[in-house]
Amino acid sequence: MSRYKEFDSYEQLIKERLSKKRFNHSMNVAEACYDLAGCYGADKKRCYLAGLLHDVMKEEEKSVQHRMTLESGLSPDPAECDTPALWHGVAGAAYVRDVLHIGDEEIIRAIRFHTIGCAEMSLLEKIVYLGDMISEERDYKDVDKFRRFCYDDIDKAMSIGLTYGIESVCKKCGQIPRYTFEAYNYYLKYNEKKEHL
Repeated sequence: MSRYKEFDSYEQLIKERLSKKRFNHSMNVAEACYDLAGCYGADKKRCYLAGLLHDVMKEEEKSVQHRMTLESGLSPDPAECDTPALWHGVAGAAYVRDVLHIGDEEIIRAIRFHTIGCAEMSLLEKIVYLGDMISEERDYKDVDKFRRFCYDDIDKAMSIGLTYGIESVCKKCGQIPRYTFEAYNYYLKYNEKKEHL
């Protein structure tokens, strides 16, 4: 059950829209966002909701994701438009705004940028970006080390997370949106010791 009874309908929605594995991930991200919000004094309820809904479009038909990305009005970068794995962030933000009629701009932006990041993210946006990377089921190398960074210094954690993400995409010869480069450059100043995973 959802941590907040008023969000039970959203939990049911993602349960119906997502595979069991992706649903469990979404619930874990919501909990990670709740915990990070508690650590940094953010609005726990709004962080939880954004985490819960961040992957709402993840398993929708690719053609639908692509169309919604292009028609979203959310300024997708050409690299995003060319990369199917990135469509769900933009499409998810549009879905939350236009179908669920959630008008909270921070929640919309958190979902929109949860995969690629951007410069000068709000606290809620950073929490969703990081919550997605450290959710309970994540088991990549050094995830426990990264979880500690996330609870120690959120801006340094953004720098480390962005570096890790860019390295992962480069290893696959994937495209990197300008938003991600701008985020990397912006958060680098918070990582004076140049720590990374």
